[in-house]
Amino acid sequence: MKPPNALLMAMEARAPWEWGSAMAAWPMLRMLNVWPKSPHASKHHIIVYPGLAATDVSTQPLRAFLRDMGYQVHGWYQGRNRGPGRGVLARLEEQLIAVERDAGSKLTLIGWSLGGVYARELAKTHPSVVRQVITLGTPFSHTPRATNAWRLYEMLAGESVPDEMRLRELATAPPVPTTSIYSKSDGIVAWQASIQAVHPENPQVENIEVFASHFGIGANPAAWYAVADRLARAADPDIEAWQPFKVPPAAKFLFGV
Repeated sequence: MKPPNALLMAMEARAPWEWGSAMAAWPMLRMLNVWPKSPHASKHHIIVYPGLAATDVSTQPLRAFLRDMGYQVHGWYQGRNRGPGRGVLARLEEQLIAVERDAGSKLTLIGWSLGGVYARELAKTHPSVVRQVITLGTPFSHTPRATNAWRLYEMLAGESVPDEMRLRELATAPPVPTTSIYSKSDGIVAWQASIQAVHPENPQVENIEVFASHFGIGANPAAWYAVADRLARAADPDIEAWQPFKVPPAAKFLFGV
């Protein structure tokens, strides 16, 4: 599988406009009461992981939105994301356990691009403390070079991209409800690399398509809506059965349907 072509890469230039539109649409959509909400949000803790070469600054709009929804939201607090080396994963495990202990309940893990790989892998090793995983433009299947960022990854991480055997392990869904939000107009990650196949041992997986750039998907109103919907269901103790995402009539304009 090839990474996105030059045209899709060029379309990444729209990301600043996506960020601006999200900030402009936020008050209006809040006023219209479009976002799914849960009365139990204040008891639900979330950790958000940034993408490759990014920091918590990149996830600030998403985290602010989730706090506005009433959730207890945490950044990853490790500076710039240079890959999983240098003890990063060990510190993420420590953070996960500490936040869950303080919260007294399971957490939701949200990851943007490479941050989504961290979220998925943490949920695999600590499923007892993770309520669900949501990823945004995260590559976890097919060839390790199905992105236009693999050279940057090798430079920052100081290691080669995962080999085919390791990638097969990454493609396995965590044993918790897992949502992959992706865009076919992603200019960095081939969208097929973000498609989660259903596994017999975990049918609670889904893929939600939005129209977004890779650098803008974390500040995309449709992606925010999908995240809010998944969180509202997970935070509500009265909803026991997991159900796949469906776009309600009131939100169809966000998804272009």
